[in-house]
Amino acid sequence: MTPLVGILHPGAMGASIAASAQNSGCTVYWASEGRSAETIERAAKFNLRDAGTVAALCQTCSVILSVCPPAAAEAQAADVLAHGFRGLYVDMNAIAPQRALRIAETMNAHGTRFVSGSIIGGPAWKPNSTWLYLSGIDAAEAASCFSAGPLETAVLGDEIGKANALKMCFAAYTKGTTALLSAVMAAAESLGVRADLERQWSRNGSSFAGDSAQNVRQVTAKAWRFSGEMEEIAATLGDAGLPDGFHLAAAEVYERMAAFKGADPLPSLEQVLAALRQQPDDSSLSTTD
Repeated sequence: MTPLVGILHPGAMGASIAASAQNSGCTVYWASEGRSAETIERAAKFNLRDAGTVAALCQTCSVILSVCPPAAAEAQAADVLAHGFRGLYVDMNAIAPQRALRIAETMNAHGTRFVSGSIIGGPAWKPNSTWLYLSGIDAAEAASCFSAGPLETAVLGDEIGKANALKMCFAAYTKGTTALLSAVMAAAESLGVRADLERQWSRNGSSFAGDSAQNVRQVTAKAWRFSGEMEEIAATLGDAGLPDGFHLAAAEVYERMAAFKGADPLPSLEQVLAALRQQPDDSSLSTTD
């Protein structure tokens, strides 16, 4: 018998996760109370059943999936517990292993089963493009909710936090280097050598200069989420006995891009570099120049 699955809350990534659960025979619910018109429209588009409130969701579903910004992960888990949920809670958020362990301990103390997970890749609409890594005693049960894909799953064992550790190490490089690249280009702009730097990057037919400019522009759409993720990575590295300063700086880089959330079309490279060169408390930035 396939479980009734609840998702908190179906953003762009969450909606694709929900679709894979539906493909695998699960009935997927969500809670519309207090959500934006955009989220309500997205949930309707993918035929998610509306439980109305989180309390009703917790009473209806035996599995709840959490897909949210890192800073909200613990509060969301606490909210679910407050409504008496005692099923299987799967946290898929980009959080440090130690944060996942804290949530697990709280869940277990209330008789709620917990699996830690992490997502690597964009929204899961194509096979072999997005992976959900899971760890915990009940990880295989969580993976079974997505058996038909296109979301790919892999169980990393019984240890809570192992899936988070993989995500933190992976994103430390991929998103960390994009933050570094963004800061380098902003510094070159400030110092009047950006054109010279791009010319050097382009020697021998390299496409690095053009690719870098596009990467910096594209990352702005999710920079508001990546700032918190960099802080989680910093905590992960610190807990492993490694310097955390690089990713704390990366968090600030992404924070300076956060105002571009939802910008359509993408901001120009010049707009992004101007934003990066401003101090965080400067409110004069505009995405419409």
